[in-house]
Amino acid sequence: MFTPPHRRCLPLLLAFAAGCQEEPSTEPQPPSERPVYSAATLYQNVSIGMANQNGYAYSPDGTKILISSDESGIFNIYAIDLDDGNATQLSHSTDNAVIAISFFPGDRRVLATSDTGGNERTHLFVRSLDGAMTDITPGDDVRARFLRWEDGGDAFYAMTNEIDPSQMDIYRFDTTTLERSLVYRNESTLSIALVSPDGQLAVAQKEHSSADNDLIVIDLQSEDPTPRIATPHDGDVNHSAQTISPDSKTLIYTTDENGEFDEAWSYDLASGERSPYLTAEWDLVALDFSPSAKYRVWAVNADAHTEVHLDDLDQGREVSLRDLPPGDLSGIRFSRDESSIVLTVSSDTSPRNAYLVDLASGSAKRLTDTATDQVDESQLVRSQIVRYPSFDRMQIPAVLYRPHGASAEHPVPALVWVHGGPGGQSRQGYNPTIQHLVNHGYAVLAANNRGSSGYGKTFYHLDDKRHGTEDLDDIVYGGRYLASQNWVDGDRIGIIGASYGGYMVAAALAFRPDDFKVGIDIFGVTNWVRTLKQIPAWWADARNSLYDELGDPSTDEERLRMISPLFHANNINKPLLVIQGANDPRVLQVESDELVAIVRNNGTPVKYIVFPDEGHGFRRRDNRITASDAYVEFLDTHL
Repeated sequence: MFTPPHRRCLPLLLAFAAGCQEEPSTEPQPPSERPVYSAATLYQNVSIGMANQNGYAYSPDGTKILISSDESGIFNIYAIDLDDGNATQLSHSTDNAVIAISFFPGDRRVLATSDTGGNERTHLFVRSLDGAMTDITPGDDVRARFLRWEDGGDAFYAMTNEIDPSQMDIYRFDTTTLERSLVYRNESTLSIALVSPDGQLAVAQKEHSSADNDLIVIDLQSEDPTPRIATPHDGDVNHSAQTISPDSKTLIYTTDENGEFDEAWSYDLASGERSPYLTAEWDLVALDFSPSAKYRVWAVNADAHTEVHLDDLDQGREVSLRDLPPGDLSGIRFSRDESSIVLTVSSDTSPRNAYLVDLASGSAKRLTDTATDQVDESQLVRSQIVRYPSFDRMQIPAVLYRPHGASAEHPVPALVWVHGGPGGQSRQGYNPTIQHLVNHGYAVLAANNRGSSGYGKTFYHLDDKRHGTEDLDDIVYGGRYLASQNWVDGDRIGIIGASYGGYMVAAALAFRPDDFKVGIDIFGVTNWVRTLKQIPAWWADARNSLYDELGDPSTDEERLRMISPLFHANNINKPLLVIQGANDPRVLQVESDELVAIVRNNGTPVKYIVFPDEGHGFRRRDNRITASDAYVEFLDTHL
């Protein structure tokens, strides 16, 4: 997706992947013997997610866990019984996704979040014991976000932008009455990251450029809460707040100050002393503790998969999770007495399932069954990490999906998949859209062009002010890499991408019109001048970083027009499919409307689908099915 350029922002904190991927199958299978699945069949697999890491995933009596699930067709809240795995649906929305945050500390009320049609104006809701859902942050233009519960559970902290749409202020909500008080008025364009468990301090991020920021500590109890800089430094250095220790004494943050990759440092919140804490060979991307700090969970972004470590700090050893199946671990949540954890496990070929792990014995029990029995998992495809040379011989990492049966005797068409961002990353893991494409005979190369996260700060910044040029060349050379494989039909290679990836699709067809046979643009930016001028108000803290990386439209309009496909769309002569959400606040519908009009005027085949009830990304299962079917139908026709 098109997001502010924070290199360390993997999809969600503690959305971990263990990286236990097996090598892809290379056994030939004649295409005629391969089962072909519809999008509706593949999307019968249920998507789930754990409650917020700063909330209570376990019920007060420890008998249930709280998850979000799209079993009903759109995300709603469910409580799963830890004994028998039975799920009780707690919210019943039919239009807007409802995402679980937390059980209340002393009762089974639930805190949740939801927006309207994907407009990203998220509100906080409380589900009472009788099932009623109450919006506790009302207002048409209000955006709210949960921060954490206070020690003892008497209050929780959250932010809203109701005073100033561009600033998120911190409020303290009373657990019993839900009455609130303003505890910090944010007037310094800070991005609030954390509140300490005791409610005394907050930690925020101050952006200077796409390569440089500071962490700021704010005393929430002071009459004059003057922020203090926790990370004084020289030159360009990025920092990211990870967690505050359960005793509220230590901030753990990651920084690239000392090398290419992020390492963890500790900051004593009383003395201001900093010291190295934890390092790895790749970016250390997440770190947190159990409620008493007996356990530590940390994760490393290792070449498009994430290695997870669970340490018993009292025993000085790593806890083995060997009783879990191979796959990606995500959403690790501790029970309140720290006797167990719940988490989810997935793989390239299997959607997430929730597991309960006893920390004393290591035994694991599966709590959910999210995979449809209509799909033979062995017929889906495991990915492979590859690298290919670009125009300047730089090695570009990518995730490759090879259809079963693809061979020199049966070469297949192929797609270059471009991630969002700009600084995102294509990663291993379950992706029903990619599996649908591959199952229908299309190879997919998910390229991590220069500018992608996860490969060091130098690689990440190689596309600054070069968007639509050198990063686009990396994608073009991804197509050439595919054409060099004897099991790929080099005359049938297309390109697909969403958000910034959608921009790259339109740019490829406009600026490299002979390199791809078709393009699928999923809510992609087409006019950088307009997009950067209309950055959502709640991105005010990141505006300088975006301008630093992409260009300031007030001073760099000529270059931005030069790299914007809309102003060069007369060059597009290859079939194009465009998908758009009507409520998208990041890439406005007009971006797609205008591109489609010009391409149609060219006489070029173009299909356009607008979802009236979606924003930047599709949360409704029926819409995801419609989009996935449209991709395959378009490719079957034109590729």
